[in-house]
Amino acid sequence: MYLQRRNRILRQSPAIRSLVAETILTPNDFIVPLFIDEGTNIKLEIPSMPGYYRQSLDNTVKEVKELWSMGLKSVLLFIKCKDELKDNRGTEALNPQGLMQRSIRAIKDACPEMLVMTDVALDPFSSYGHDGIVEGTEIVNDATVEVLANMSASHAQAGADFVAPSDMMDGRISAIRSALEENGFTKTGIMSYSAKYASCFYGPFRDALDSAPGFGDKKTYQMDYANRTEAIKETLMDVQEGADIVMVKPALAYLDIIREVKNSVDIPVSAYNISGEYAMIKAAAKMGWLNEEKAILETLTSIKRAGADLIATYFAKDAVRLIS
Repeated sequence: MYLQRRNRILRQSPAIRSLVAETILTPNDFIVPLFIDEGTNIKLEIPSMPGYYRQSLDNTVKEVKELWSMGLKSVLLFIKCKDELKDNRGTEALNPQGLMQRSIRAIKDACPEMLVMTDVALDPFSSYGHDGIVEGTEIVNDATVEVLANMSASHAQAGADFVAPSDMMDGRISAIRSALEENGFTKTGIMSYSAKYASCFYGPFRDALDSAPGFGDKKTYQMDYANRTEAIKETLMDVQEGADIVMVKPALAYLDIIREVKNSVDIPVSAYNISGEYAMIKAAAKMGWLNEEKAILETLTSIKRAGADLIATYFAKDAVRLIS
């Protein structure tokens, strides 16, 4: 049998496969989400996210130092606000001595070169668990955007390198950029959750921060998972308004959106490999239905192959160990 072309030649050994691999994972690809709680010496495993923890700030600082030693260079901070500090306007989010602001300062003091990104949304601070101010049963847009802009300036004042608005309110990127500029934070970047879908896969994350909505759902501001063109519209608007990095969230059920966004913009694209995606692999591995390590690498490679320049993932430490 004579063949002019034998494609299997480039697959016949690990060395050849490595040489011609089109997509390579490195520690530089990953953003590490961190959940921070009040108190000291706290490390609580999240039941729906086995192997992942909500930690007090002292333990978080230790974790950040370990991440840096592993070659991981970016963290994304989420805080758990005490119930008694929550209200309808997210007042605690603007507290210069709030947990988020203290966490930013502590991490930058302990590990100055670590890139610190911060979640900007009202749901951790809201008595309603929504990403915006509630009037009746409506999550109002413009009043929320004003708070988000002030929150972003507060994070920048504390030392954040990037603010990451995850709320999906209209016009918030423009307002945040204006607030940063007006307050002299011209070096603070914006990583916008530009195409954030209303997804069932967020459940474990809401367990981690006790931030599930107290009524209704988030479908009036997060996107309909049936839509594709809308994601490009939202993303292009964020770029025009001043976003430095755009994000697609979730990742695995939205690989086509990641590719569409990558093809449409000329700035870095990030994707969030979210809590439900993490929990699925953990649960299947626990049952013996798949190999966890292989699933981690295949999943993260698929997200990068789809077009993500950066991947926020709870598997970051595991992935670094595996690829090293």
